[in-house]
Amino acid sequence: MSAALIPPGTTIGIVGGGQLGRMLSIAAAQLGYRCAIFAPEPSGPAADVSARWVQGNYDDLDALQAFAQSVDLITYEFENIPVGPLEALRVPLAPHPRALATAQDRATEKAFVQAIGGRPAPWAVVSSREDLDAAVKLIGAPAILKTRRFGYDGKGQARLKTAADADEAWASLAWEPAVLEGFVEFEREFSILVVRGRDGTIATWDPVLNVHEDGILALSTVPAGLSDASVEAAKALAGKIVTELDYVGVLAIEFFDTDAGPVFNEMAPRVHNSGHWTIEGAVASQFENHIRAICGLPLGSTARAAPRVEMRNLIGEQASHWDLILSDPAAHLHLYGKGQARPGRKMGHVTKLFFD
Repeated sequence: MSAALIPPGTTIGIVGGGQLGRMLSIAAAQLGYRCAIFAPEPSGPAADVSARWVQGNYDDLDALQAFAQSVDLITYEFENIPVGPLEALRVPLAPHPRALATAQDRATEKAFVQAIGGRPAPWAVVSSREDLDAAVKLIGAPAILKTRRFGYDGKGQARLKTAADADEAWASLAWEPAVLEGFVEFEREFSILVVRGRDGTIATWDPVLNVHEDGILALSTVPAGLSDASVEAAKALAGKIVTELDYVGVLAIEFFDTDAGPVFNEMAPRVHNSGHWTIEGAVASQFENHIRAICGLPLGSTARAAPRVEMRNLIGEQASHWDLILSDPAAHLHLYGKGQARPGRKMGHVTKLFFD
């Protein structure tokens, strides 16, 4: 993408209207941009803070083309979008859909990362029941079977404690194409958020320690307590990924921290839940820097704003305790405006900065 500036006062189209679209819209408004949302639902969290909501299916090329003609630039906050319609748009688009195509298929993603020097967990492609037997023989058990496409927050996955679990695991994924991943002995899970501008400038935030509950991110903490060698290796791989993809915007990469260094888990070509701490905890948040990057503006500082930062997701009914959360004057509460607080649904988050 050229480094031409897209000035404030113009309209950014966001494909997807969830909480990430909401926070992108807020950041864009601070910089003087308007945001229009394209999503299949009649409304969503981003509706409260955007200038316009257009309802349409992600695979409806005509509807997406009409939306594109009404905005000056398009980005996306959701990675499970068909790549073809986005590639056909005649309007600036960032990040490039090649990042989506890479991240949407776990086998393609792992092969790409290996090719540029990254280290994923041992893995094998599983397209049939016979493939699964061969993969278990190659990788061993315990292992985890994951669908090649879709699946997040623990969905689309099945564990194999032993080879005898293969039939049940394969059936639980509805016999979809998959990858089998070997278990990795690790100390902690962490993520790196990296932003690349339209001029090729790259910046990263501090790595963030992530704690999951029932497959869903529950707590993110900075600093992550990593060795300098692990930090440098993770940042170096992040830089290679965004450079190789000619990526523009924010991208998140999840790792396992091991004695032998970071092991690549997966990447998300968008702003990310583990980066929510940056809204109050960094000089420029992931959302602000995504807008800066896609519009050709200089990137903001990714430096931490406090010695320690903690972000906790509010899942399901946890968000109903907003009054107790706000009784702590140091708490920064973000509620996403979602209606029903279903179990496992991210309803908001709360961030705290620590200076002692």
